[in-house]
Amino acid sequence: MDDPPTEVQAVQAARLRVTAREPMLSDAERLSRLLLPRVSRTFALGTKLLPPKLEPPVRAGYLLCRIADTIEDDLAATPERKAELLDAFLACFDSATAADEFGSCIAELSANDDYLALVAQTGQVFLTYRMLDAPTRDILRRWITEMVRGMRRFVVEHPGGIRIASVDEFREYCYFVAGTVGHLLTELWHQHSVFVGKGTYARLLLDCEAFGEALQIVNILKDIAWDAERENAIYIPSDLLAAVGSGHDAILRDERRAANRDALAPLIRLAHDDIERALRYIEALPTTAMRIRLFCALPVLFAIATMRELEQSEAMLVSGGAVKIARAEVRALVVAGSTSALTNRTLRWLVDRVRRRPFTFPG
Repeated sequence: MDDPPTEVQAVQAARLRVTAREPMLSDAERLSRLLLPRVSRTFALGTKLLPPKLEPPVRAGYLLCRIADTIEDDLAATPERKAELLDAFLACFDSATAADEFGSCIAELSANDDYLALVAQTGQVFLTYRMLDAPTRDILRRWITEMVRGMRRFVVEHPGGIRIASVDEFREYCYFVAGTVGHLLTELWHQHSVFVGKGTYARLLLDCEAFGEALQIVNILKDIAWDAERENAIYIPSDLLAAVGSGHDAILRDERRAANRDALAPLIRLAHDDIERALRYIEALPTTAMRIRLFCALPVLFAIATMRELEQSEAMLVSGGAVKIARAEVRALVVAGSTSALTNRTLRWLVDRVRRRPFTFPG
């Protein structure tokens, strides 16, 4: 009996399927649509809300960022090898051959099958990038290059695993991995939406970094144990831990849990500040850009719900623990968000409601 196909082989086989519903899609586009929900179901849901002109570049941009992130987080590769791979990844912008060959690096990586399947198809993801118009390619290239160079610097500067020393370094890291995404998306809105003119674009630039960084900070706070145990990374600044008599080596110790919880207070305040700026970012989008508003509003609503749970929990400081919101609330927010994002007033109503208690429908 033949061996069952591996995850990577299954994805490669999916490239060959042609569906009657999407006859105009290329193999590379179909593949990228199959890969996206495997690495982020939430983001895959969001991209479906976007206007047709924006879905392909946002999808391609996300997948390219995720490939780089997979390299940065890998536990098997040495820091020197990660730096080489990130350099090789950037070279793929100039060379289709380099992009096609990049996927062979999965033999060196320890990521799960879904992420390995994505990295294995780097050439196909870059093919979807090359299908975009020149101005759109320039936007993706500029901000993904900024992100990857920042990742590379942190990998090299922290050869034993990322250990953030100060709040300033924390903010710098969040800028590279998330603030850049805020810029990338904002430029895409301006490039492809007639509803995001120069005035709106200028207002969005004031808060676009905070829009991306708010989501990153919430992810860091809820996944402290996961990052420490699964990715050998501790993003909570050592100076905050030292101020309460703790340190990176004690981040998950039971006897230091109360102190470690106290050390998170400045980051929690920072998350709230950035969430408020993220809401201002959404409010600056005209209601005529409804699909973009909804795309932006949903992850911020999820982040607000997560912060509500996080402020009442210590699970993120327990080995194997993490803070999550219930699937029922995710589903309810998707439905409620689709109508509440219509106006700034109804969006603020929903935000205030989510901050108080879980938002779910009866039954």
